[in-house]
Amino acid sequence: MKAETVESRVAVEQVVIEQSAVELPSPAQPPSPVISKNAIRRSLRASTLDGVFATIFSNITGGVLLSNFLVELNASPTQIGLLASIPMLANLIQPLGAFLGDRTTSRHNYCLWVYGPARCLWLILAAIVALAGWHTIAPQLLVLWTLAIVFVTNFLAALGSASWLSWLAALVPRRLRGRYFGIRNSAASLTNLLSVPILGWVVSAFPGGSIQGYGLILALGVVAGLVSLGFQCLMVDVNPQVQDASGEESGESGEEAGVDKTETAIAPLPFFLTSAPSLLKDTNFLFFLLYFSLWMFAVNLSAPFFNLYMLDNLSIDVRWVTIYNSLQAGANMLMLALWGRLADRVGNRAILITVGILVAVTPLLWLGTGTNSLSSWLWLPSLHVLAGVTWAAIDLCNNNLQLGVAPVRHQATYFAVAAAIAGVSGALGTTAGGFLAEFTNYGGIPGLFALSAIVRLVAILPLVFVHEQRGQSLRQMMRVLFPAKAD
Repeated sequence: MKAETVESRVAVEQVVIEQSAVELPSPAQPPSPVISKNAIRRSLRASTLDGVFATIFSNITGGVLLSNFLVELNASPTQIGLLASIPMLANLIQPLGAFLGDRTTSRHNYCLWVYGPARCLWLILAAIVALAGWHTIAPQLLVLWTLAIVFVTNFLAALGSASWLSWLAALVPRRLRGRYFGIRNSAASLTNLLSVPILGWVVSAFPGGSIQGYGLILALGVVAGLVSLGFQCLMVDVNPQVQDASGEESGESGEEAGVDKTETAIAPLPFFLTSAPSLLKDTNFLFFLLYFSLWMFAVNLSAPFFNLYMLDNLSIDVRWVTIYNSLQAGANMLMLALWGRLADRVGNRAILITVGILVAVTPLLWLGTGTNSLSSWLWLPSLHVLAGVTWAAIDLCNNNLQLGVAPVRHQATYFAVAAAIAGVSGALGTTAGGFLAEFTNYGGIPGLFALSAIVRLVAILPLVFVHEQRGQSLRQMMRVLFPAKAD
């Protein structure tokens, strides 16, 4: 399957525009009842470019490049697990971020003042790495500085996550979210495909060593992060006060919205007091929370250690590891548009159950890898391609399903609660995985992979009880995919 061209992306964005009637305020003037189609088109394009440059930033400040940096500093598996758990643990303060964001009158300004400082703080670590080239700094001290920067920046950025997601939810029509986010994520995956090998080569081939090489690209990553914020300035702003009111005026039934219509648009009490009763009564959302939290725990029990396994246990050079990750990004990019169209046809829940089973057993396939040529040239590339194909569906459908089960009113609060609970579960998973990986007598990292596969299968069960509007059953999905066999 070929990657989406620029023309096809523009065509899809045009479809989104033609079929949407969004009531949003303009960023440069007071809230307007109707915005132009050109403004929506500009917003969707800007959001895609925002995702491209944000991907470069996140690739440098996380993933295999940051993991390799800590491996070069002789960090322990527990510290690697802690590195992966901090971003998820930071989600605990997303409800606070939703509360603060909903009390503002501009999604754009709030996100700018949250994400701007969070990304600039990475320059501190870049300066420390540069200083280490002139003066000897103990590797463990660099590890501690890295973990501290990760902690502060992720907790700060978590304050904006719910507000940002609610911003996009207001811009993209519900019935076309699968298609648009598929295109947006495809652009991000293409960026992964191109940037990660280049950045990995720069780090590995830098004359001053891989540690100093990482410091160089870290400074470039901050620049990319700030550029992505610049593209957000081109997106139509959303006033949270108007957004909450529109949820009440949209004609949704109480069952669909999941809230009491007698509530005012701006509650005088803190959000967790006004929204908690309706949230606790929303059994569909609670089943989604149960699935999402268990899934995050099960996945992150092993996910942070696949790169560590290749870099440390198999002693594979970082350049090859980045190439493998690029294969995964390429497969992800090629499949996102397909998964997006399929999700629009059959729903997200059925795809999550079907593909989730395959993702669950994937860690078991890693047990067949080794240091031989067969693993290097066939087995490891195949595993990364499989991960790219399957995780394209999981990430896209998890996001879309969350958008679907959360009511429009207090939407940011629901997103924040889901992120907080899933973040704690994911952090517990990575922390537990880090401790278990050090117990070589009990299997070490390979044993951790086997345990993760079992827990992943269990985590899928609550998804069976989640109801998705316009979603189809597994049998209906099979009839769509294989119409001839259905006869």
